[in-house]
Amino acid sequence: MSQNKGVAVESLWPTPKIQRSGATGPLLRQERAERTREQILHCAARIFAERGYQQTGIKDVADEVAMTKGAVYFHFPNKQALAIAVVDELYSRWPVTLEAVRGKGLSPLDTVIEMFNAATVAFLEDPIMQAGTRLQNERDAVDVELPPPYVDWTNLISMLMREAHQQGQLAQHVDPDVAARVAVAAFFGAQHISDNLNGRADFAERWREVRDTLFPALRARPSLATDPDRPVTRG
Repeated sequence: MSQNKGVAVESLWPTPKIQRSGATGPLLRQERAERTREQILHCAARIFAERGYQQTGIKDVADEVAMTKGAVYFHFPNKQALAIAVVDELYSRWPVTLEAVRGKGLSPLDTVIEMFNAATVAFLEDPIMQAGTRLQNERDAVDVELPPPYVDWTNLISMLMREAHQQGQLAQHVDPDVAARVAVAAFFGAQHISDNLNGRADFAERWREVRDTLFPALRARPSLATDPDRPVTRG
């Protein structure tokens, strides 16, 4: 269980690692190539996250991973290809994370909260999340088409908010799509401000404030007929 100043979630953020399978011949060579590619990708992500796109070179990645530039170029023909691969890796993780959260059997609204909890931990701990986000912010410098930011997140949270609405979890005045847009804007806005002002050192606390302020306002209150805390009046 990871705990970060009020954010406590299990390790739901996927960090896939290629395991040795005992393969031989061509399969073994393919397995080694995949391990090497993953190693290069994660080293590049750490450097992109720390220095940004323009201040990162293939030689920096090669030095970090203790390989020749030629070995890096074998897997990634240029720096743009590395940047694209990091962003693609980031986007590939959200469906896996959602599946893990769904497996906990939470309600749709609590699934929304848990997805943001998992993203908070990823922002604090995972270079792929940190680098992918920075590369999206520096998309003009990357000068290559990247997936539009926030769209997938907004669609995912909208889907969950609609489920919450259908199950009566949202207050009557709440539009699920509006709630999704507000939640995504609040979460990523808090992340952006925390990153720029404090290097995300206080992001877990800032997310807790967003969560504890926003979601009680979205959640339906128990009806008077079923509220166990309703005062009992006697005639």
